[in-house]
Amino acid sequence: MVPNLRKSNSFFPSVFSDFWRDDFPVFFENSARIPAINVVENKKEFRIELAAPGLEKDDFKIKVNHNILEISAEKTIKNEEKDKEDKFLRREFSYTSFSRSFTLPEGIDTGKIDAKQKDGVIEISLPKKEEAKENKVKEIKIK
Repeated sequence: MVPNLRKSNSFFPSVFSDFWRDDFPVFFENSARIPAINVVENKKEFRIELAAPGLEKDDFKIKVNHNILEISAEKTIKNEEKDKEDKFLRREFSYTSFSRSFTLPEGIDTGKIDAKQKDGVIEISLPKKEEAKENKVKEIKIK
């Protein structure tokens, strides 16, 4: 994060005080939103939980490509207000997009990957193949 130079106790006066305003870091934080995730593992599966409030399931694309799970979303919102003569009084739009990729561990049954959405969270289930579920202990001999 960018330090708050306005409140700095530095010996030199800050030339950048006006440029690095208090709200400068907030601008950059809001401009590149990458959703937070949780990754959970149990005996049957890995599960990725992705926080995506405001996005609908149709905004998402989820695919597996050469053992890479790719999650992306894109959404455009347009708001327009016109007067009686169809002159724009206000026209605003916003665009949101992100992309995240994960290398899948060995033993994932890619044919059974499933996703669902509930309360602004996308949950992706990555089931383990049967042989990966078994917790085999293998002894290694030193040669």
